[in-house]
Amino acid sequence: MEKIFRLGDVVTMKKPHPCGTNEWEIIRMGMDIRIKCIRCGRSVLMPRREFERSLKKVIRSMTALDTTD
Repeated sequence: MEKIFRLGDVVTMKKPHPCGTNEWEIIRMGMDIRIKCIRCGRSVLMPRREFERSLKKVIRSMTALDTTD
């Protein structure tokens, strides 16, 4: 099953960050994905393939917050 994620989504990764949380916000997408730690604000740039492998689930999606009429 393909995991669907978008810019601004909050995701859970398999391995926690050294600060203790495993929740991240997607802040850049392309060939590489930049994610920002929700707790400490540190950002990490990783290849898309590595990101997709270590992604556990999408917690909050920006599409749920969109209000299109």
